[in-house]
Amino acid sequence: MNELQEVEVTIARDGRVEVHVQGVKGQACLAITEELEQLLGGEIVERRHTYEFDEQPQQQNQTERLWQGED
Repeated sequence: MNELQEVEVTIARDGRVEVHVQGVKGQACLAITEELEQLLGGEIVERRHTYEFDEQPQQQNQTERLWQGED
C-alpha cells in the first residue's frame, strides 16, 4: 500500500507563502513543489528539510506469478 503524500500551502496576510510536504522521502519533494514554486514567483527565501528528506525512498517491487496448471 502507498503512503499518503500531502502538500500543504499556507498564505499569510503579508503575502508570505509556506509549502510543507509530508509523506515523501528523499529529494522527490523538490520535484513535487518545483512547478508550484515557479507559479508563486520562483523566489525561495528559505528552505528547511524534514527528516524525510534524508530518508531513502522505498522501492516498490511488484511480482507477478503465472500459474500454469497441468493439462
